[in-house]
Amino acid sequence: MELYENIAEYYDELYSAGDDVKKFYAEETKSFAAPVKYLSIGCGSGTFEHYLAKGNADVTGLETIPQLIESANRKRRTQLMALRFFQMSSLEMCRFLGKAFYDVISIPNNRIIYTHDSTLMAKLFYDCKQLLTPNGKLIIKLPNFEKLRIEPVAKLPVRESIRVKLFTSIKTRADGKKIVHQELETGNGKKLTVTDDAEILPLTKNQIEQFAKDAGFTKFTFYADFNRNEFTTKSDDLIVVIS
Repeated sequence: MELYENIAEYYDELYSAGDDVKKFYAEETKSFAAPVKYLSIGCGSGTFEHYLAKGNADVTGLETIPQLIESANRKRRTQLMALRFFQMSSLEMCRFLGKAFYDVISIPNNRIIYTHDSTLMAKLFYDCKQLLTPNGKLIIKLPNFEKLRIEPVAKLPVRESIRVKLFTSIKTRADGKKIVHQELETGNGKKLTVTDDAEILPLTKNQIEQFAKDAGFTKFTFYADFNRNEFTTKSDDLIVVIS
């Protein structure tokens, strides 16, 4: 069950892109001719995508949550920006988007793990390969599941702003499936469910590399964070650049 309307108001606060993220993407795209063409899968409320478009990039954002797409579109100050948002899942994108068009495909904020079926995950990597230019890059951010033991429950670091905190826990069901529960706590102590019993696929570094190789990718670089610290099994997060 997903109740994303509860998080739409707070999304920008909880998932803001810091200077480290902006610098990372700038460095990863400096070899591409302007305008750099981005596809963001799970773009949320589109704040980072607006930042990229204002920097003269050509940006497409995909999101399945209506409330977040509405928030993204409300931010548009002019129709002349090379920026568009679609309410669309990654399963549909190859039907509607241009093949070999995008320089960068980004899957931010742990969103890739919600593709919880191995067959669909393989399709996701394959479709990304089809949509990227020959030298294009796929950039993914997710928790480091080699460190995060989900037996029977694990908790991700709390995201928080002045107004709200977001708690995320990952559990193992009796059938062995991994599920996510997310809950907001507002300043007055009110608790709101965001996701409950949402299945995930807890990808590891080796699994990502295998999915990517099967899709035709050949180069993989792994980091612990957007400051490019070396990834180890003790890192909290995993940032991967695939080409």
